[in-house]
Amino acid sequence: MQESKLKVGVDVPWVTSWSAEESLGVRPCPSIGGRLAICQAERPGQGKPQYSMNHFRRQRETVRGMLCPMCGQPTEAGDRWTQIAKRTSAGVLRARGLSAALPAGLPDARVVIDAGSIAPLHKACVERSLEHCPHLRAHPGVEVMAWPERWSVAPLMVRAEVPAAPLAVLAAPRPAPGPVAVVGFLQLFGVTDMADPRWRRGLRK
Repeated sequence: MQESKLKVGVDVPWVTSWSAEESLGVRPCPSIGGRLAICQAERPGQGKPQYSMNHFRRQRETVRGMLCPMCGQPTEAGDRWTQIAKRTSAGVLRARGLSAALPAGLPDARVVIDAGSIAPLHKACVERSLEHCPHLRAHPGVEVMAWPERWSVAPLMVRAEVPAAPLAVLAAPRPAPGPVAVVGFLQLFGVTDMADPRWRRGLRK
């Protein structure tokens, strides 16, 4: 497939999937310590950028390694920024069934930044993306915020079919396993030092 003239990490976010990066189904992925995950081919820059679709492995790498999703380079403390993350509270996240994503003992009133599946960017990359991306400029929830020093990560699990093992390695044919929970993306939550005494209002949203 033809190489694009668009440059990965400059014209197109590093985390973006390309049309040549077909799905590889479910397999162990080193980005999450060998756990079963949704995987794709690795051909960034080939075909057309799929701006609305993040590449599964690269997304997980951005969250695990605090890599900027725009340029793909590591971000450092003091230069980590979000664009469309939302402030919420630990209590609201627990009510949504995300207790496992939070540090133990975190008060319900603690303000948490829900970044979804988007890792923080460098400030320069934030400014470049806001300048050049019309979809981002039109997004009603854009608010550039500094990323806190503490955060937690939780896997976004999906149901998927795991392929059966090759017959050559089996003593006898076995049916393919049914759907199992595997990792799709990784979710990211920033833990601030602020508290919201009226955090229960978020339970009504």
